[in-house]
Amino acid sequence: MPVNLNELLKKRKPEIVVISDVHLGTFGCHAKELLEYLNSIKPKKLILNGDIIDIWQFRKSYFPKSHLDVIKKILDLNSKGTEVIYITGNHDEMLRKFSDISLGKFSIVDKLVLDLDGKKAWFFHGDIFDVSVSKAKWIAKLGGWGYDLLIVLNKMLNWFLLKTGKKKYSLSKKIKNSVKTAVKFISDFERTAAELAIEQGYKYVICGHIHQPRMVRKVVRNSTCLYLNSGDWTENLTALEYKNKKWSLVHHSELELGSAQPPYIAATTIL
Repeated sequence: MPVNLNELLKKRKPEIVVISDVHLGTFGCHAKELLEYLNSIKPKKLILNGDIIDIWQFRKSYFPKSHLDVIKKILDLNSKGTEVIYITGNHDEMLRKFSDISLGKFSIVDKLVLDLDGKKAWFFHGDIFDVSVSKAKWIAKLGGWGYDLLIVLNKMLNWFLLKTGKKKYSLSKKIKNSVKTAVKFISDFERTAAELAIEQGYKYVICGHIHQPRMVRKVVRNSTCLYLNSGDWTENLTALEYKNKKWSLVHHSELELGSAQPPYIAATTIL
């Protein structure tokens, strides 16, 4: 019998929640799992850090009810007092024409800077570092379709593995971790984000885009900042939470353990 998260967990109340790379409107999106996560929280701020709706790959024939339910839930949180800040990404770049528009507690921006307990935090999606997006958009879009197909194949594989009593397997993670250029790109992305953040005096830099959930302290010329990446909701199913001057990286799989341990559930925490 499936676990009912609403019954097991009291709604946690983090100050900030960051999610990114949901890719609503694609086959790879885990909308049901994201809805379960959103039902378990009541944050003061919800930061949608890019690629929430995949406008690049949007097709009229595919937008399931579960995807619409995620949008409804976000609007419901907003109507009940949660400030929702939508930071545009490359897959939803069409929204950039509406940047800096606010409606009550809902706003669309290209980047965001917040003061968190006396420390400056810089939020942006991260596609600005991706040459394939900025210089050859058609290649990036083609890659997006290929990634979507890979996720669909992965779902079929995992269905078979679970039926035979084996653990799930991530094809995309295997490919990323085995291709040297992909590993180098991720490393370069993190280093570049940290260097720019330190140059501008930010103590936290929070990105999405590369689908690699991460919390690590970066040191550049004797200065430091905390690099954070919220991951995605196509393969890793992760979110960032901030409360009591601490960041946590929360995984959906850990929420399913049924062990209610507020304020965070089996999450990695770092100052």
